[in-house]
Amino acid sequence: MTHTLASLPIIDIAPYLETERDLVKCQSTSDALHNACVKYGFFYLDISQFIDPSEPEELTQLAREFFALPQEEKDKIGLEHQDNARGYQRLKQNVTDGKADNHEGIDLYKPVEKPDKSKPLWGENQWPDIPGFEHKYEQWIEKMKKLGLIVMEAYVLAKSMMTTEEWMELRAQVDDSFWVMRIIGYPPLPTDDDGFSCGAHKDYGCLTFLYADPTRSALQVFLRQSGTTASDLDGLPAEHGTEEGMWINADPVPNCVVCNIGEMWEIWTNGLYKSTLHRVVHRGSNYRVSIPFFFEPNFTANIAPLPAALRLVPSQDKESSNEGQSYKSVVYGDFLLRKVDNNFALDGKGKYD
Repeated sequence: MTHTLASLPIIDIAPYLETERDLVKCQSTSDALHNACVKYGFFYLDISQFIDPSEPEELTQLAREFFALPQEEKDKIGLEHQDNARGYQRLKQNVTDGKADNHEGIDLYKPVEKPDKSKPLWGENQWPDIPGFEHKYEQWIEKMKKLGLIVMEAYVLAKSMMTTEEWMELRAQVDDSFWVMRIIGYPPLPTDDDGFSCGAHKDYGCLTFLYADPTRSALQVFLRQSGTTASDLDGLPAEHGTEEGMWINADPVPNCVVCNIGEMWEIWTNGLYKSTLHRVVHRGSNYRVSIPFFFEPNFTANIAPLPAALRLVPSQDKESSNEGQSYKSVVYGDFLLRKVDNNFALDGKGKYD
């Protein structure tokens, strides 16, 4: 069961785009980001002053052009031709929590020096042979990388979270982002399917910027709420465990991307910000397209609780924190490899095993 009464906040990033910033407006944006991450882990980011709305619409049309190709044409850029991570994945090839997802897609990662497709994640991106496809998407990638740094900076003012020196240290962990982008096609979920278009999961990086076509009632977010028990969705398996809360629809909002924080922010804030479960259940009659961009830390970044978070957490509600315990540090690239290894593991064996 999903609920429509609750809604995610809409936050305007425009104050941070000004050449001469109004610090009061910037502070308001930063505080809104902080509050959204503490309460939801998800929010809408108004980027109307940052992009031309025709850009993502054009990307969607290019994606539809690719997904409409014969299967043998799409398979020419299949994952198996590279490092088993970069390229096209067939319908139900992607796996979440041991169950095949009802979508197809193209996965792209930050280009690496000296690519070697025999090494996990170290191959080359594969692009469809469609005029303008690679060029238009690379332009979007550059804009999303810039947006990632802007939003990261916006967190600095939140609750006076960081000193300038601390912000520069954090920036050095994301200034060569090992970004990921997916171009995903969702056919309608068959009525007799016992799975999901994309099963419930938490993003494992830093920030996700999701543009999706206007399809409603597809993306769902799990909001933690004490005293509320989420019901199963039409007999599909419950994916939130015993956690109390409810599923809400996160329908597209014009001029906005859906933004959520990944598990690296949970570590940085020592649990003050929590990465949030979300899933896709597309039961409409149309073919849905979504384009998530994942702004991630540098591949070699060592992610550990920030001093600023350790100062801030004691003043917060204990339920929002890690109750005085520190999250263990991780090297992002190692963490990513473990996660990606399980993305295609129906039999419990990772593709890099």
